Amino acid sequence: MVFLLPSVKFDLNMIKKYDTPAPRYTSYPPATELKEGFSVTDFQAAIAASNQRKSPLSLYFHIPFCQSACYFCGCNTVISNNKSIAQPYVEFLVQEIKNMAALIDSDRKVLQIHWGGGTPNYLDHDQVEFLWKNINRYFSIDPQAEISIEINPRYVDKNYIFFLREIGFNRISFGIQDFNREVQVAVNRVQPEEMLFDVMDWIKAAKFESVNVDLIYGLPYQNFQTFQETVKKTIQLDPDRIVVFNFAYVPWLKPAQKNIPQEALPQPQEKLEILKMTIEELTNSQYVFIGMDHFAKPNDELAIAQRDRTLQRNFQGYTTHAGTELLGFGVSSISMLNEAYFQNHKQLKDYYQAIAGSTLPISKGINLTQDDMIRRDVILCIMSHFHLRKQDIEEKYHINFDDYFAQEIEVLKPLAADGLVSVSSNHIQITDIGRLLVRNIAVVFDTHNQVRDKQFSRAI
Repeated sequence: MVFLLPSVKFDLNMIKKYDTPAPRYTSYPPATELKEGFSVTDFQAAIAASNQRKSPLSLYFHIPFCQSACYFCGCNTVISNNKSIAQPYVEFLVQEIKNMAALIDSDRKVLQIHWGGGTPNYLDHDQVEFLWKNINRYFSIDPQAEISIEINPRYVDKNYIFFLREIGFNRISFGIQDFNREVQVAVNRVQPEEMLFDVMDWIKAAKFESVNVDLIYGLPYQNFQTFQETVKKTIQLDPDRIVVFNFAYVPWLKPAQKNIPQEALPQPQEKLEILKMTIEELTNSQYVFIGMDHFAKPNDELAIAQRDRTLQRNFQGYTTHAGTELLGFGVSSISMLNEAYFQNHKQLKDYYQAIAGSTLPISKGINLTQDDMIRRDVILCIMSHFHLRKQDIEEKYHINFDDYFAQEIEVLKPLAADGLVSVSSNHIQITDIGRLLVRNIAVVFDTHNQVRDKQFSRAI
């Protein structure tokens, strides 16, 4: 049973066959490979090499606080209605910015900034302004930089939206998950339809350059009909980007999910029907399937970046500006330099203690080998563009692709026989059927992966 869709084919039999756990490849090696024992010397060497490259920067700032728990959430959060806890965090965050900036070549331009969480709009106007001024004080922000923020629509008003735009944010994101009230109650995230449309109206009135919304399929009490209504209402909102996540039920990793009634989760067959419907509705409404779970309007920067082959993946998912190196700030944030990745402490007390001791709050990391970097280019190219030119890898790393990846090419043969991928003398091309299963193709080149069911979500 094959359904033809613009740029992607939904083959139910292939999806069932290959619906196995795999990394999402927001990085390679995946974040699960970061280890304790990443030394100050390792970090200093990685920063020095990064400065030599003079590559532009992307900055991520993690604001972990939320006023209430969303039971589906997998993020590193601190739940509290006592908003006084935010002030010391912002002050420590600014000190971390100051400490890191002292190590970074001041000539390097920042092309992207993203505030995520948690709930960044947990911060009040003064805290946002204080943090924003210090980012600008210590880093050189390109006038055309993409500056984005995630918000929780339940805790924002029109004045706050306009304040964010006036201070410098030009892109914004918020979670819908599902319009259905029964689903919202079950995941502890009740947000009336009128509220969501009001927030979108304010965003458009403030003239943000791009708006992203998130949906999640696989939540309790969802079914084909109710989620189709959610998708149609989302299209009416007219966002520039839509991300449709597959809910991973992992209560052993995320204890808040124990509040979700497992018996109310949709069965695998219904989830597949929901996914098929979602892809049809969005692509029929002229959204381009970017990959994995991302959709964008044809004139959105993500779609343009994919056409121009400047699309990349990092810990925020698909993003523009290939060639930037990512610096993460705040508790649990991850930095991605060309030759090393490192992550901050996940607990506030450890994060605060490190900064108070005049050290960077790094808890673990990994130095990439040459083999890691070769495989990263292959995997992230497949994930971002669904196409790889072997010659590009050969010229960059001075290898013979077919010799270096002889074992992997053999492993690809059954996937090619199933119509997921085409392998020729100079190309690896993901087919329209293979696009939904691109993780299963990328994992072939992953030497770190030992399919660990409890660590990775299923492909669909």
